[in-house]
Amino acid sequence: MCTHHDAASQGPAGHNRRGFLRNAALAGAGAATVGIGAASLAATPAAAADASDATATTAATRSDKVGTWSPDSEALQFTLAVMPDTQFLYWGSQDSVNREPQEESFRYIIENSGTPDNNIVFMAHLGDLTEDADPLSFGEVDKAFALLDSHGAAYSVLAGNHDVTGDDSRGDTPYLQTMGPQRFKRAKSFLAADPSGYNTAHVFEAAGRSWLVLALDWRTTDQGYAWADDVIKAHPKMPVILTSHDIVASPYDDNVFPYQSGDPENNAVMAGNGQTMWDKLINENDQVFLTLNGHYWPPGRMTQKNAAGNDVHMHITNYQNRYFGGGAMIRLYHFDLVRNTIDVETINPWILAQDPESRSELAAEHARITGPVDNFSMDIDFDDRFSSFIPVPVRPARPASKELVKGTLAYWRFDGQGAAGTSLTAGQTVRDLSGKGNDLTVVTVPGSAADALTWSADHHPDQPGHASLKFVGGRNPVHGSYLTTGAKAPLNTETFRSGYTFETFVMMPLDWDAGNNGWAAILSRRGSAGSAGKHGKNTDVNEPVVQLSISNNGREPQFNHYPLNTTYPTTNWGHGLVELRWWHLAVVNDGRLTKLYVDGAPVVDNPSRVSQGLTSLGLPWLLGGHEYAGAIDIVFHGNVGDTRIVNRPLPAKEFLTAK
Repeated sequence: MCTHHDAASQGPAGHNRRGFLRNAALAGAGAATVGIGAASLAATPAAAADASDATATTAATRSDKVGTWSPDSEALQFTLAVMPDTQFLYWGSQDSVNREPQEESFRYIIENSGTPDNNIVFMAHLGDLTEDADPLSFGEVDKAFALLDSHGAAYSVLAGNHDVTGDDSRGDTPYLQTMGPQRFKRAKSFLAADPSGYNTAHVFEAAGRSWLVLALDWRTTDQGYAWADDVIKAHPKMPVILTSHDIVASPYDDNVFPYQSGDPENNAVMAGNGQTMWDKLINENDQVFLTLNGHYWPPGRMTQKNAAGNDVHMHITNYQNRYFGGGAMIRLYHFDLVRNTIDVETINPWILAQDPESRSELAAEHARITGPVDNFSMDIDFDDRFSSFIPVPVRPARPASKELVKGTLAYWRFDGQGAAGTSLTAGQTVRDLSGKGNDLTVVTVPGSAADALTWSADHHPDQPGHASLKFVGGRNPVHGSYLTTGAKAPLNTETFRSGYTFETFVMMPLDWDAGNNGWAAILSRRGSAGSAGKHGKNTDVNEPVVQLSISNNGREPQFNHYPLNTTYPTTNWGHGLVELRWWHLAVVNDGRLTKLYVDGAPVVDNPSRVSQGLTSLGLPWLLGGHEYAGAIDIVFHGNVGDTRIVNRPLPAKEFLTAK
């Protein structure tokens, strides 16, 4: 960021922080911050003697003890390290140089590559490596970055306005001589550079795919943008992280508490150069999903829709105005492709490496920065966000014959039987594909709407049949359509003494209501507990002898059943299921214990009580219906997909979701 000798170091547009804040009607606050920076951060390292003394021993003992660069390129969790403006560490023309903070951050990055908690796969520097662009300064920067080079670390750099003047047509400079493309000739992650050498492209491997990083000059020409566009188009299946020194800016200042009236998720604004970059490169390239820049402070972020209607997350991170010029602080972007989240944290490895008892109070405050713009999480559905250039493979439907595992007693699925959106009518039959004769027949509660039960193309992505039934039911008054086995279906008398597996797929809509839809059963067995002679603790004599339901408390799946060996029920409880997401539910009994699984994972509330078989009164099974005291009291609300009943316990590798 421009703080010293602005007139000499600013780009051709004369764009610096003081000018930006003046335009934003915050010139007074900006001037105050620049003043603080000039007074406290431009000093020689002697001005921070306490911190330097505290780390002298650490630097001496750690210099030869750096781990290896070994990121896990297949793990679905990985980290991108980002280092903003380190200029105050390198002011050679003023004999003010201190490599140790940056080298400590580099050690941290190397040592945390491949670790389960971090798995750092790449480091991106955001420019302003030096304060003065002096060859002496770049000579020291060269020594610091040699630590990354000697360990084969993957990284990118770019020029900021304190490293160069003018745009990327400027020709040779100390920056280019030190940090130009020749530096990366042995780097596996280096992809290419434009003819100027100031714009570079890098590729890192993570989560089993390739990710493209563009490191663009602080002032990129049309030729530079055209080159970058060509690189993106030459790698059409790579997500792109774009880095440059000046993209978005901070419209507020941190000499007052900045979050009182703002949104920490949208508190940055597009800078003039950023708008140019958006218009010429980002907007039309949907692969660009994240941009990172320094230059301004305080940190901030914004999200903007591109031409494809997708979010581009645009972040500014810069701590040069903090203690010791930021001390080579790093921002860690922890990607988690399982949780569809990026967790962001900001740390200072140089301070963290110091003996905690020897840290000054000021240093301790800056070991970790935890404000809402420094430590946060971003929800990104990576498959959905990247689907325009990395289509999500659709698992094809599988024939029913492939799912008829040994012991299958019933298998109901709903593909190829009716057009999506058309209604099923009372008396209509859904065949049991197991061939065991447990066909289902539609029953409609009098007074229900004509579309109370319809065919649907919605389905779980791992479901064998690519269709489902959409139930529109409820209580108060009871309404909807459900399905039932016939009076003489073999399944009615089955008691499952040797164990069983029940599987189904389910999705609840947004209008699911606890009062109207809670406790509706996906699958149940007719016949009340009282009629079966059941009694004792937790017994409700009017409830059915078997029911797989969705509770009214957070949409939790519940399997409540009366075993043969007890007079009272055993109940398995799952966690809350969100709406508009397909879930696979499985209930497995091995002849002794019953376990409920959600998406292949056992739930926490699986009782250790012995539960043998299932009580039967010889009455039908219901799909989507539930009775109480012998009468239908509620019909399911939501979609139900493939449903299978097997007379033995199945391992997860034999579930309907198995690959």
